[in-house]
Amino acid sequence: MNMASMKAREIKRLVQGQETADGAGVRLTRVIGTQQLLQLDPFLLLDDFRSDNPDDYIGGFPPHPHRGFETVTYLLAGKLQHRDNAGHAGVLQAGGVQWMTAGRGVVHSEMPMQENGLLAGFQLWVNLPAAKKLSQPRYQEFDADSIPQEQRGDGVVVRVVAGETSQGTRGPVSDLATPVSYFDISLPAGTHLSEPLPESYSAFVYLVEGELSIGGESVPALALAQLEGGEGVQIEARADSRLLLVAGEPLNEPIARRGPFVMNSETELRQAFDDYQAGRF
Repeated sequence: MNMASMKAREIKRLVQGQETADGAGVRLTRVIGTQQLLQLDPFLLLDDFRSDNPDDYIGGFPPHPHRGFETVTYLLAGKLQHRDNAGHAGVLQAGGVQWMTAGRGVVHSEMPMQENGLLAGFQLWVNLPAAKKLSQPRYQEFDADSIPQEQRGDGVVVRVVAGETSQGTRGPVSDLATPVSYFDISLPAGTHLSEPLPESYSAFVYLVEGELSIGGESVPALALAQLEGGEGVQIEARADSRLLLVAGEPLNEPIARRGPFVMNSETELRQAFDDYQAGRF
């Protein structure tokens, strides 16, 4: 695609996250999954957690169930140990990603492996299509060295977790039931980034730090910009900035959601609770 002639997306809305707590008292900012932005099909939730105060995170996320969607944990700092009721366990470290397909059901925990220092990262929930909601659970886990970095001009760096950039860099996460692109982008002040996106995809920019301009509209730090229309996005950094650019194919299916279960009907939700309580996960 000719970047110069690309019809750029504009900001549909800016959303500031809401402070909340989850798990065993972990303090975090919920950006998707609030009354401001309940969901952005196929994305169901986005949490930003970051603190160097152990009281904010030390309780972690003790064993809890999921069914019907995927959880994507991308860590910027610290260490998290995860394990599930099927014997899967490991340690997620800074710069690494775990893409967990809960499918028909899994009970897992995510606990900090540190008693002090900075713990920071994101959890994104990606919905599964109806035909894949009861699929076999699976994990894709990659450390920082496995996530390719694309060096562009003027010091622009794109880390590619999933999907493929216009420059041909492909992320290690693959074979997704719901197609998603997940880029971690660093932009020095005064630089630009142009990146095409499939027109049918839902897309957002979450500004981790700095200040951006998209379509002439300013995006402040810790804000999510929901993007609409157009063949791609054009971003200008007004300060040294780091952002997530995430896009995915909408499912356009009914959503029945309660707590850790996301299905297509109330009947399926009741079945999920019954199966969990009967130990069938």
